[in-house]
Amino acid sequence: MVKIVGMIFGEVGYSEFNFIVGSGSDLQKGAYVKVDHDSYGWILAQVASIRRYNEMYSLNAITSTSQPKEEYQERIVAKAKVIGYPDGSVLRMPKMPFKPGAKVYQADAKLIRHVLNLGARGGIYLGLLEGHQAKIPVHLDINKLVQKHVCVLAKTGAGKSYTVGVLIEELIEAKVPVVIIDPHGEYASLKNPNTNPREKDLMSRYGISPRGYPNITEYTPNLHVNIQADKKFAMDITQLSFHDYLEMLPTKLTDAQKGILFEALKIAKGYGNYTLQDLVDIIQEHESKVKWNLITGLEMVKDSKLFDGPPVTPVDLVKKGRVSILNLRGVQPDIQEIIVTRISTELFEARKKGRIPPLLLLLEEAHNFCPERNFGRASSLGIIRTIASEGRKFGMGLCVVSQRPARVDKSVLSQCNTQIILKVTNPNDLRAIGNSIEGFTADLEEEIRQLQPGVALVVGEVVEQPIFVDIRVKKSRHGGASVELVRRGSQSRAGAPLGKGILRKLFSR
Repeated sequence: MVKIVGMIFGEVGYSEFNFIVGSGSDLQKGAYVKVDHDSYGWILAQVASIRRYNEMYSLNAITSTSQPKEEYQERIVAKAKVIGYPDGSVLRMPKMPFKPGAKVYQADAKLIRHVLNLGARGGIYLGLLEGHQAKIPVHLDINKLVQKHVCVLAKTGAGKSYTVGVLIEELIEAKVPVVIIDPHGEYASLKNPNTNPREKDLMSRYGISPRGYPNITEYTPNLHVNIQADKKFAMDITQLSFHDYLEMLPTKLTDAQKGILFEALKIAKGYGNYTLQDLVDIIQEHESKVKWNLITGLEMVKDSKLFDGPPVTPVDLVKKGRVSILNLRGVQPDIQEIIVTRISTELFEARKKGRIPPLLLLLEEAHNFCPERNFGRASSLGIIRTIASEGRKFGMGLCVVSQRPARVDKSVLSQCNTQIILKVTNPNDLRAIGNSIEGFTADLEEEIRQLQPGVALVVGEVVEQPIFVDIRVKKSRHGGASVELVRRGSQSRAGAPLGKGILRKLFSR
């Protein structure tokens, strides 16, 4: 039975209307409603605001010497924004407004899915649609999400890493190869099932069960720091350019030192295959005393272990149905930049030549590797910009993840045609998000400020209209949780039911 929630009144426009909410209705802001139009049939709308008033408690009534009349009734008035109606596979807006007096109904799940293009099973299952009492799963088109790039943006503690973990789980199950740049070692936990008792209790709400993903390989340059990693990550030093060395060395070189390095590289490249030690030996034979600072810098690079062992190639990293994690925890920032630069370049070139299958490159802490002009420089910026602008043509997707959107290069951010945004409060970050989203409004900005942890705004080509999604629980263990200084479990109320509020607290870690 279709539930009536109100009636349209007053002046009615094309894109929005006001309606009186029926007594006893539990309608809330963000709820989806529908109206039967004489010319277009059922049209979907969303409640943008709700106001409650009672003439009995108006200023005049309260300050009057006479007693207010008891027959005055409380009224609830809602404003709804029109989303549109389906015309085949196209979403259209009505060209004639509704009639005052038209009944407003609670929207059904079928109409919502159709109009909002929430997809069917087989897409990325992100979570449940906010704003509707029924459990409406949100499935996003994988091709649109990956090929046209995606960004995940949020302030610290809003659930960014957790949301990225959900995306990776879905991509693994769809057998999409993923290469993750992981500066903090957060994502190897995907190998193990989620054993958190509170989260396991919530899984039935989302129709999922615990699962680990063994088809993940974790690489690291230094196995002494990240002892849990599966394999040693090493790069081919013969592929580094003179410019790469200048970026990689921890100290700035003088012109004389640059000349010595340039000559030494020419000699070393004449050997064919050479090692970092070979380069140091060549420089030691130089007569100039300024060579020693250069040698000290090269020895520090040697200590990173980045060039020890067989080089890892794009063919090693990218295999259908597998995820490769580059755990860079403990690696100096300058060395991290070189790794990201070389790996991104090699992956892009290998993909253009068809030597590896289509893939997604996921860049955590993206503001460090493709920074905005006023926030430093990075050698990796150029290749990340290239992938953002040209990757779609060659089947290489990019996922940009950051808690500081204002510090991410604008040209990279604007190339992400899907944005998954959790709570953001910094004005500069909100401004950067607004500049990258077409049709960004003050209302959306305020919604982002007030988002609960674990709820995301999804905008872009994967949906017809901005939607809010209650991100599902992860099937695998979460590795990005903050370390608790005081254990909070003992403070919880015994026997308290697990609800969405608890879930949002879980996401906030």
